[in-house]
Amino acid sequence: MTSPENASDLPESGPEAARRRTGGRSARVRTQVVEAVGTLLVESGYDALTVDAVAERAGVHRTTVYRRWRDVGGLLADVLDAAADDGWRPADTGSLEDDLTALNQEVYEALRPGGADAADGSGSGSGSGSGSGGNLTTALIAASFRSAQAAGALTRFWEGRYARSAQVADRAVERGELRPGVDARALLVTATAPLYQELLLLRSAPDPELPRRAARAACAAARAGVFH
Repeated sequence: MTSPENASDLPESGPEAARRRTGGRSARVRTQVVEAVGTLLVESGYDALTVDAVAERAGVHRTTVYRRWRDVGGLLADVLDAAADDGWRPADTGSLEDDLTALNQEVYEALRPGGADAADGSGSGSGSGSGSGGNLTTALIAASFRSAQAAGALTRFWEGRYARSAQVADRAVERGELRPGVDARALLVTATAPLYQELLLLRSAPDPELPRRAARAACAAARAGVFH
């Protein structure tokens, strides 16, 4: 087993190296591995996620996975970094309430049981890591409490999403819906927090009206100057 002091003597590996190797076979291998990690995490949970299991599911030699990702933490981090490396932008609907509702709808679809997953590029949000019945977004959130590398990657993912979503507030200012100087981060957190509270923490039954209701409340608070 490699000790910490001589780990730097290994060939370059891990998520950073994996992201730098683009195109051709390397890109195909990364895609296969990332998909395998997500599938196994949802099907069997964090405790069943191993480098060998990922290699087998991906159809890749285990040495390749060990060399490029090293361990489960590196695999999970790369799944999240791959999800963050996309062209996602919040919808521009023409009004603050509708923009926030559209954003919330993506979070809702990512968090509800059987919904789309932000972490596979289909939403803005990124579960239960206990296997069957969860989804990739909630599985990755749960895994972040077990892996420091996954936690760091998840933080980067959220920071990137909030940074991109700040234009929702900027557009509202440009349209005259809000006064300049609004705290975009506070507005966004207020709008999206009820979805995480209800669907992730309380595990409430899905409520299709929740995205609009939470957006409307945040919009009303913003117009009242709460975020200035």
